[in-house]
Amino acid sequence: MLQIKNLHAKIEDGDKEILKGINLEIKPGEVHAIMGPNGAGKSTLSSVIAGKEDYEVTDGEILFEGEEIGEDAPEERAHKGIFLSFQYPVEIPGVTVTNFIKAALNETRKANGLEEMGAKDMLGLIRENSEKLGIRKDFLSRSLNEGFSGGEKKRNEIFQMMMLNPKLAILDETDSGLDIDALRIVADGVNKFRSEGNAVLLITHYQRLLNYIQPDFVHVLADGKIIKTGDKSLALELEEKGYDWLLN
Repeated sequence: MLQIKNLHAKIEDGDKEILKGINLEIKPGEVHAIMGPNGAGKSTLSSVIAGKEDYEVTDGEILFEGEEIGEDAPEERAHKGIFLSFQYPVEIPGVTVTNFIKAALNETRKANGLEEMGAKDMLGLIRENSEKLGIRKDFLSRSLNEGFSGGEKKRNEIFQMMMLNPKLAILDETDSGLDIDALRIVADGVNKFRSEGNAVLLITHYQRLLNYIQPDFVHVLADGKIIKTGDKSLALELEEKGYDWLLN
């Protein structure tokens, strides 16, 4: 599904290289977790895959379903099925959660040559996914992320993911700022989303999220490179030892 080959990237108009030769392959049905110390390049990697214009790819390739997407705009990548949950979601006063998700879903359908989803089907899908995440009806009528707690923002991002049903979901530090109850709800949403037809890339500092979401692969990113890959036991080892034993 996703192939990253020798990816190098830096901040737009900057000199310092952040990603220094990333190689990664994610197949349908897989969950990959990327861990690493602060400043390793984890969030940069997620942003570059999604096409954020703050970064410049200086070498390498990003292929999605066999197609090079390096020149695609962020919205084009989203329409092809790449979803990025933001570390710091933006507030949009005056636009309700429901209206935002309706617009996003129908825009994606339009870009893929489909008709807008009818009101009845849309409401049914909203109800189904909001119930899975324990989202109350009054939450859906609030302005997007305005006055939301950290947990509410992250829960809303998972709700958007489930509504849009992307092929590749990139979750950038989704566990940041969550209490244990919110963490379980978000993880449950991810587990209900995962299937043989999609894939998930988790960016996280902590092993605790992986107590609830079973990854197929755990990668350690440090100084712009993936320096080690393993299974969930690697995350447990990192929790016990930290990163110094890999960096020295």
